[in-house]
Amino acid sequence: MEERRNNYSHILKYTGLFGGVQGISILVGIVRNKIVAWLLGPEGMGLIALFNSAIKLVGDSTNLGLSMSAVREISDSYENGDDAKLRHSIKLIRSWSLLTALLGMFVCIALSPWLDKWTFRWGDHTLHFVLLSPVVALMALTGGETAILKGTRQLKSLAVISVYNVVLSLFVVIPLYYVWGESAIVPTLFLLALIQMLLTVGFSWRLHPFRISFSRLLMVEGLGMVGLGISFVLAGILGSGADFIIRSFLNREGSDIVGLYNAGYVMTVIYAGMVFSAMETDYFPRLSGVCKNVGGVPLLNDTVNKQIEVSLLLVSPMLVAFMVGLPILLPMLYTGKFMPVLGMMQVTVLAMYMRAIKLPISYLPLAKGDSGSYLLMEGIYDVVLVAFVLLGYRHWGLTGTGIALTAASVFDFMMLSIYMRFKYGYELSKQVVKYAIIQIPIGLATYVLTFTTHGVAYWVGGLLLAALSAVISLRILHAKTHLWQRLKRKIRQ
Repeated sequence: MEERRNNYSHILKYTGLFGGVQGISILVGIVRNKIVAWLLGPEGMGLIALFNSAIKLVGDSTNLGLSMSAVREISDSYENGDDAKLRHSIKLIRSWSLLTALLGMFVCIALSPWLDKWTFRWGDHTLHFVLLSPVVALMALTGGETAILKGTRQLKSLAVISVYNVVLSLFVVIPLYYVWGESAIVPTLFLLALIQMLLTVGFSWRLHPFRISFSRLLMVEGLGMVGLGISFVLAGILGSGADFIIRSFLNREGSDIVGLYNAGYVMTVIYAGMVFSAMETDYFPRLSGVCKNVGGVPLLNDTVNKQIEVSLLLVSPMLVAFMVGLPILLPMLYTGKFMPVLGMMQVTVLAMYMRAIKLPISYLPLAKGDSGSYLLMEGIYDVVLVAFVLLGYRHWGLTGTGIALTAASVFDFMMLSIYMRFKYGYELSKQVVKYAIIQIPIGLATYVLTFTTHGVAYWVGGLLLAALSAVISLRILHAKTHLWQRLKRKIRQ
């Protein structure tokens, strides 16, 4: 069973499955962002990004890590088939989720004058942050119920929730922004959080009826679960804080700059990175199991390296095609006003190669339960990221932020590789190095193509590079998984 779960076919199957679900959600989200960008422009998009960054920072600071530790709490009861303990664990999580929801809401209200001061250089947005405080509470409740669904392996429900959420949000956002413009931003953010919470609660409560308790014994029992998430809370604060500092800095440079940066970041880091969505749902549980296995370091290395191989081979052709197509995709998905961010996006795509390699490695401390190492790595990366982005923007503008994001990814990969080698004995396989040496130069050649050629030569050269990358990846995956035979069997069935 362990061998089957760690072979290339299994990894390819589940990477494609969860990446496909994420892709559907992203496609609907693209339509929404396109219309919102047309209705609000870069300044409105920047305002949305600033509000989202602020409330995410408050949420990450007050949720006590339940979205992580609760999954482990539920999974233990679920795997053992102990229904009584499962019901008790769910009641425990819901009780603590409600407490963190109230805590987050009150903290957001209390900090609203400071959030306004730290975020904006114009106007008084204190009332806006007060009105957004219920969003923090809704996020905490949604996180608790999502953890319950993850812990009880309701992956289909989570996929359906994701699709329903983006579709419903599309029909809510467009009318409000069309009628009221930027004045509708705060109410819309509240409605979007409410929709997601209601959908998640609807699925979760149907499977597990709602029960909570605030007895002293239950609250004390929950302290152990909360303690597991403290390091992850701190890491979340650092990550959200880094994002908050970057966006606030860019906002002070120009209200439209942060909107452009946000559009570029979303398209490259989030859209282009949808293949990585399988990490949390499939790879992380497998890696956690391996860490408890008697196979030791060789099995650990094999599991991590196979995930890197499949991720790198899958994402590389997509990145080349994405980079080449950006001059068309950017105005199509947003508007022509966002073209100044093109240079940033093209160089940021290179960071995705490094992410395909470093992300599986970064899960090692989590799987080992080494929260201290995880926090250390995240903290150093966040500090370096902020420093690089601020420095990059001051010297080369928006394109400099893309260079900074890529440089930070390279630094993170080098840091993780060295630390994990000495801490856990992990090292890259020859196969990973081989595939990286083949695919990354194709990506670099594509980037050079973007600013050295134009017209027909650009498109012909770009398509040839994308085809070359795709052929290489498909040949390797076919050799490892008998891909064509599997596809033929599926078609016949």
